[in-house]
Amino acid sequence: MTQHSEPLSQLIVTDNQVTLSGPADLADALPYILGYHPDDSIVLLGLHGPRGKLGGRIRTAIPEDAENWAEAAKQLAACLVDSSSARGVRPDAAIAYLCQDPPEGGRVRDAAERLRPLAQLLRTACGDLDVPVYEALYVSQERYFSYCATDSLDDASEGGALPRGGSSPMAAAAAFAGVHVRGSLKEMRERLIPLDGPVAIQQERALDAVAARLAPRMVGPAGEQARVRDDTVDLAERLMGRFRRVPAPRDPEQSAADARDDALLTSDEAAHLVLGLQDRLARDLTAGWMDGPEALVALRLWRALARRCVGSFESHAAAPLTLAGWVAWSMGDPVSARVAWTRALDLDPEYVFARLLHQACNDEVDPEPLRRSLRRQWTAYRLR
Repeated sequence: MTQHSEPLSQLIVTDNQVTLSGPADLADALPYILGYHPDDSIVLLGLHGPRGKLGGRIRTAIPEDAENWAEAAKQLAACLVDSSSARGVRPDAAIAYLCQDPPEGGRVRDAAERLRPLAQLLRTACGDLDVPVYEALYVSQERYFSYCATDSLDDASEGGALPRGGSSPMAAAAAFAGVHVRGSLKEMRERLIPLDGPVAIQQERALDAVAARLAPRMVGPAGEQARVRDDTVDLAERLMGRFRRVPAPRDPEQSAADARDDALLTSDEAAHLVLGLQDRLARDLTAGWMDGPEALVALRLWRALARRCVGSFESHAAAPLTLAGWVAWSMGDPVSARVAWTRALDLDPEYVFARLLHQACNDEVDPEPLRRSLRRQWTAYRLR
């Protein structure tokens, strides 16, 4: 089970804190708190002090098998307490969210009732750790229910309606404070999943062919390894130049923008770069593109490269995904960074660079010292 544990600061508007009161406010606030709309997710928010200041947050996918709900609830409650306590502030209470749309043609009420036992398990698990759940909510894209407001949902009820996008006081406060919602979690993940169809078949063939040629060189003598590394960095630079000449459009439609970036890579180029980045030093050198306009170009390249890791080479995406996360974090977008690192760690749980960056981001470590180190490394490489 993949879990996210991050610090969460209360949203500030001018000199005043935003006050959330009641299920409607809490349901509406969730995407602004997370930075995205969660899909098929359990979310726990920690509360601190008598006024219920927002603290840590934990998110994980809703287990498909209800037999796993009890264990998931216990793990999430423990993770919320442990992660908050590690930062010196144990939560005094919590808010629980179950975020899932009904199946096509299904009723929201039925979807909410199906998850009611999971809501109760979360309340019990948190209560066992002396963290009472003040509110437990079911949230879909358009409606919400409070599990604490009633023992059972009325047959005629379809829950409360969420405000239309951007129309609520919370949305206005978030816009004023510069807080952005980056679509749904599903949409963010889709930018990182492998391509399919004929292009995927062609790409896997290219990966097989290039791997047969490169693998012996990458484990050969040091001089041969260095030549492969140099070729990898040179190729990455050429592709950066190509992506730079085709700038990202303003307010692009996501799938169209990604498809355009995909067309900028040939299968052979993508195969060489994917495999070359399995070399740690080559990966670290290319991580130096994380400043200014170069950062956005690099982010597009790493996402496109991750989508080329198809078939039996899917786990090779850990390298470009980690680079995508690093660039996003360096650009001030920790939400997108965590999505990329989580995908990388799902593919390769032992990928150390992704794990360290994810933890540093969660601990609110300043990334600038790492940026300085990467700049020095890049300069030294070029001055050899």
